[in-house]
Amino acid sequence: MVVTIILAVGAGYQFRDDIALMAISYMAKKRLPVGPHQPIQWSSGRSDQSPSERPPNIILIVADDLGWNDLSFNGGGVASGSVPTPNINTIADEGISFSNGYAAYSSCAPSRAALMSGRYPTRFGFAFTPTPPGMQKTLASLSGDSPENTPPIITYFDQTQGQEIPYENMGLPGSEVTLAETLKTAGYHTAHIGKWHLGLENGMSPLSQGFDESLLMASGLYLPEDDPNVINSKQDFDPIDRFLWSGMRFAASFGEGPAFKPGGYLTDYYTEEAVKVIENNRDRPFFLYLAHWAPHTPLQATRADYEALSHIKLHRERVYAAMIRALDRGVGQVMQALKDNGIDDNTLVIFTSDNGGAGYIGINDVNKPYRGWKLNLFEGGIHVPYFMRWPEKISPGRQNTSPVHHFDIYTTAAGAAGATLPGGTTLDGVDLLPYTRANTPATPPHESLFWLNGHYQVMLSKGWKLQKAKRPDKLWLFDLNNDPTEQTNLADQYPGRVAKMLKQLAAHEAAQPAPAWPAQLESPQRIDKHGAQPWDVDDEYVYMTN
Repeated sequence: MVVTIILAVGAGYQFRDDIALMAISYMAKKRLPVGPHQPIQWSSGRSDQSPSERPPNIILIVADDLGWNDLSFNGGGVASGSVPTPNINTIADEGISFSNGYAAYSSCAPSRAALMSGRYPTRFGFAFTPTPPGMQKTLASLSGDSPENTPPIITYFDQTQGQEIPYENMGLPGSEVTLAETLKTAGYHTAHIGKWHLGLENGMSPLSQGFDESLLMASGLYLPEDDPNVINSKQDFDPIDRFLWSGMRFAASFGEGPAFKPGGYLTDYYTEEAVKVIENNRDRPFFLYLAHWAPHTPLQATRADYEALSHIKLHRERVYAAMIRALDRGVGQVMQALKDNGIDDNTLVIFTSDNGGAGYIGINDVNKPYRGWKLNLFEGGIHVPYFMRWPEKISPGRQNTSPVHHFDIYTTAAGAAGATLPGGTTLDGVDLLPYTRANTPATPPHESLFWLNGHYQVMLSKGWKLQKAKRPDKLWLFDLNNDPTEQTNLADQYPGRVAKMLKQLAAHEAAQPAPAWPAQLESPQRIDKHGAQPWDVDDEYVYMTN
């Protein structure tokens, strides 16, 4: 009996991670029952204005975790440039590329909060990325047997007992006036498709935040794992990947209704529904927020896209490249729908990514030539594609090198629409339309930009970028004008500049309220290696909160 108990306890300990993931999977199915597919009936309408009098339609396309080098626009592209992205490139080729476009954060949700609010997310306490129930504790557990030389994860679970906030209540406060709400005041019909990640209760859902219609990503599988038309790639070396495969389902919901199975591979499905929105609203001004999940993990591609890329030998890179292929194809279909419905010239299309490519997918060069990844604030984590196209107003083939930020999309879209900006609040965004013209203003849109992640803070001013961290206790100062890929740390050479920027950082931080929910953990993020590469004692890293 004693031996049996000892063996049972030992087996339970040995397989504790698998047991935890099985529990996550069970709870996910219990929390989110998924019904059969439901066709969507998008609304349609007609404006009283003639086409020549209408403000532009506005389409905001946001990719998720798209690396700078995943597009072939800048001469690169995934898999050594062998997977071109002509349709996404066209937005810049026929409009403008802001070559120094910055995400508001180096992970998903705070960037989306900036896009929708026109403000630094920390202005309303959106300091950390909300995560699903059990995710952070599971990640801490899965990382418990980290290889040698790996700095430990720091957890705050004990300190935050009694402060837990439900995942659905962590998001963009209802008091924030969203871009959708602002555009509605100018007579726009507003539609959302895809990821939200800004809360679902207490006035935080898309329908409560100004969208007339919402097709929500209820969970994140692109197809069921056993679908005959899907090719999967699981990264067993990555705790995030292991959690997502256990906790996610193939599910969507419409209008806050029950979850149902999407009508196909998720990227293609969102594209098809976006085309329907365009068709149904061609006779009235509309705002479409198309928030793709691609190419975020879990890595899943259609069999057809995968088979088209047989020259790529590394399986996970081939799946990832196939996902980029589907994303680009979808953007092309959206752009074609504008032409087919006669509204191409008077539609402002904006394309960006919520942050840089993730190191935890284990693929080289996704952010090349920049250092860093999603989950740190080096350029690889926050330097993102940032394109705009509006044939009636923006001449083709333009480029602007001024640093611009996600929150500028709010004020730019509102300016294009002729909408009145909300009063009584500090908007950080700038209308970028004057910067799309040949004679741009002499003054750049921003003198300084800031990123805050607990102890890890960054300031960019006139090409000088200061990074400050406590774990490890370090300062990095880079002259991006001459060193855009952050190779040479000049902090020791310019103590006066560092002191001035630290003072400005402190003043910016002091102007922000306390976080709306507590941090749960900090994890070490390598700057120059991806997740499939072994840790070395000399690896440069920084701790990122949540």
